[in-house]
Amino acid sequence: QSALVDEIKRQLQSEMGLLPVRLLPERRESFVELNSVDNFGKASYGTAGYLGDGYFITVKHGVIALDGDESDSRKIVSITVRYKDRDLPAKIVDSGNADVEVHRGDWAIIRVRGEIDLPPLNVDMSYGFDFADPIFRLGNDYSKGIILSTGYVGQKISNGLVTCLTDGHPGVSGGGVLNQDGDLVGIPIGRMQGDYRFSFILPVRQEMFRKVPGMSGRGTDAD
Repeated sequence: QSALVDEIKRQLQSEMGLLPVRLLPERRESFVELNSVDNFGKASYGTAGYLGDGYFITVKHGVIALDGDESDSRKIVSITVRYKDRDLPAKIVDSGNADVEVHRGDWAIIRVRGEIDLPPLNVDMSYGFDFADPIFRLGNDYSKGIILSTGYVGQKISNGLVTCLTDGHPGVSGGGVLNQDGDLVGIPIGRMQGDYRFSFILPVRQEMFRKVPGMSGRGTDAD
């Protein structure tokens, strides 16, 4: 009887596109609130996902002032992640080539020195993002903490991004897009203008982890 129940649960999960409940608390613990302050004293918030050994992945526009910002003189002077009710300083290790938001190069790797007791994310670079595939988004929604949202893949677009039917609230940029196995397959980087229901996803790729030790042996890459 126990085996039958397990099989029914497995089939329901497969049919409905559900992430196993047991994975949710662990995956949530892999994400932290990201905060930055620029040279004008303006603060902003987002999300970062833990990769291990103090390394996190996030969005470039959360840690570097892009050329498309209103002021050419704007610089981000402080980056911190929230860990166990403390704000830990972080340094930029690597970033993509984005000069505006919602761009294929809108990613960054940051690192915090010291002991970080968080579960590292498993990365899947081979995920296909097929139309209507269920996805799960974890992010610092409105700076209220790491919150789960579910949605579906829309379409791949020519600039290498993917559209998705899931909310794009402020603060979720840099968070995680997970597949049904709970693996990191992308990061949310923005929303469609004027509509919070549709967001843009940047699929993870090998280039993003070139300066993260050990990442070449974790996950798979379709390329």
